[in-house]
Amino acid sequence: MTPEEEFREESERGVSAQASDVEFQRSTNEWMVTSLVRKYSYNFTWLGRPVIQYPQDLLAMQEIVHAVRPDLIIETGIAHGGSLIFYASLLELNAQCGGPTESVVVGIDIDIRPHNRIAIESHPLFNRIQLVEGSSTSPDVVDLVRREAQGRDRILVCLDSDHSRDHVLAELEAYAPLVGVGSYCVVFDTIVEFLPPEYFSATDRRCAPGDSPMTAVEIFLGFHPEFAQDTAMTDKLMTTVAPGGYLRRVR
Repeated sequence: MTPEEEFREESERGVSAQASDVEFQRSTNEWMVTSLVRKYSYNFTWLGRPVIQYPQDLLAMQEIVHAVRPDLIIETGIAHGGSLIFYASLLELNAQCGGPTESVVVGIDIDIRPHNRIAIESHPLFNRIQLVEGSSTSPDVVDLVRREAQGRDRILVCLDSDHSRDHVLAELEAYAPLVGVGSYCVVFDTIVEFLPPEYFSATDRRCAPGDSPMTAVEIFLGFHPEFAQDTAMTDKLMTTVAPGGYLRRVR
């Protein structure tokens, strides 16, 4: 066994152990609730733009982008554009390391505010970004994105816009079919389904358990056996806003 294989096995044993550690799970869940109330994800930027993601999820997405080497990333819900810049930077690094040279990220938002658009369009990595303003589930937007996907065979999808069940389910039906075997459709904020009532009384969240990204995932998976939850990713991360939301296409 090589040193790399030994390290990988040690890591896998650690992930398995923490996944079955009830006290670790309890303390992590307690911290997650507190951090969400305090808007912890607002603390971070990526190359100058607010990214509004947990660092662990960013690392997970980096691992996925490195493994899949997508030629197209589709993101719904772009906010300040930090995650768009993050994905564009990974695509640029992939190209430098032998990945697709013409890869781009398409960012979709129903309302791209002027100051955010200016900041994104003036960023040095904008050459790898395409902005689409409109509802991610409108037929015109879906058709536009599908046209952009034509001829591309390694597509990664990230859903992070309206977090209501029906909207996320419509996004899954629209964009998940573009994902090839081995790639992912990642549904963010599935954690909403597992949060206690006191969280919602302390925040302005409009989605709630029963009407959340997680309920959309459960419905979607019931009709789409070609996708499976990457539970190993959730077990590894522990601290994530997307437990059960890393959907890998397996066939």
